[in-house]
Amino acid sequence: MALPTWDHPEPLAVGSAPVPEYGAGSLADLLPTLAAGMEVPGTTAAIQELAPVDRACVFLIDGLGWEQLRTHPDEAPFMTSLLASSRGGTGRPITAGYPATTATSLASVGTGLPPGAHGLPGYTVRDPETRELMNQLRWQPWTAPHVWQPYPTVFQLAHEAGVHTAQVSSPTFEHTPLTKVALSGGTFHGRLSAEDRMDLAAAQLGAGDRALVYTYYSEVDGAGHRYGLDSDTWRGQLMRVDRLVQRLAEQLPPRSALYVTADHGMIDVPFDEQHRIDFDEDWELRAGVALLGGEGRARHVYAVPGAESDVLTCWREVLGEQFWIASRDEAIAAGWFGPTVDERVYGRIGDVVAAARDDVLIIASEREPKESAMVGNHGSMTPAEQLVPLLEVRS
Repeated sequence: MALPTWDHPEPLAVGSAPVPEYGAGSLADLLPTLAAGMEVPGTTAAIQELAPVDRACVFLIDGLGWEQLRTHPDEAPFMTSLLASSRGGTGRPITAGYPATTATSLASVGTGLPPGAHGLPGYTVRDPETRELMNQLRWQPWTAPHVWQPYPTVFQLAHEAGVHTAQVSSPTFEHTPLTKVALSGGTFHGRLSAEDRMDLAAAQLGAGDRALVYTYYSEVDGAGHRYGLDSDTWRGQLMRVDRLVQRLAEQLPPRSALYVTADHGMIDVPFDEQHRIDFDEDWELRAGVALLGGEGRARHVYAVPGAESDVLTCWREVLGEQFWIASRDEAIAAGWFGPTVDERVYGRIGDVVAAARDDVLIIASEREPKESAMVGNHGSMTPAEQLVPLLEVRS
């Protein structure tokens, strides 16, 4: 008698996920590399392709991934002309880190640490003390910033070492907890106009023999979320930020380098049931789940005590062909959050971690109506989300 065949496809192997290039070519390695070139104690030059420079400005464009930049040369002629300069002239990108989302990436940039150390491993994560979800972008509910993220920033280390250090950004961000834990150190300069920010960043770069300056532009990300990468609005924002990069590059003082990078890329996800799986309407996915964290393409799933194994099994059976589904310990062992995870961070990571491979989302239409309605999304380890440029202009 013939044995019955098992025709259910095998779930994606945890080890097949493309882990970020922690320690050699990730966002967390950028500022330590630049600071080490200025002989700042406690920093290491991890990105070997970058030559030391006395004055460095990092311009972070929220949401502009490597793949999006490469496929829009007409909208970004200046940055396109710099593609060969990326990563010290290798013409290669660096990686954002997992998850590829703003709060996590900004903390990685500013602290020079991967998510498993700085402790902001997602858009929303569970606070092990309160057992409630903590939104790490909006910092809700409020918790003591330097308890949540206790490490000094690279800006603080540089400032203490006598490097002229400044952040030039929107005044909106000056006093936010995320700025305090990720980007504080030296002097914050708030300017509403993006053009004013470029001019002031250049001026701050020339204000010391050694200088480390950071500036930021958010609207590319906002346009992608609301309208998608195929929209005229998104293309218009890319055109504008390309002009801003050129404006800043043309004002660099002597002995300076400008580095243009991003916190993540983005993909558009179609609005249908095949591509947007609604957790709030799926009884299988909800079974045994106490809290749903993260975001659509990078979920932290917190199980009811005792149900961890069942939740992992169910999520693998339902989603395992489209998502890398890992237990907390499997994701940590695979290096998703960095080479190590601090004890205080361990419980913030989901009992189950789901990272999208395909162009799909796990939305939550009732509890996350705004996020569930976004056109452009990010968070996972696919090249479109994970790879970011590191364009370089030297004076």
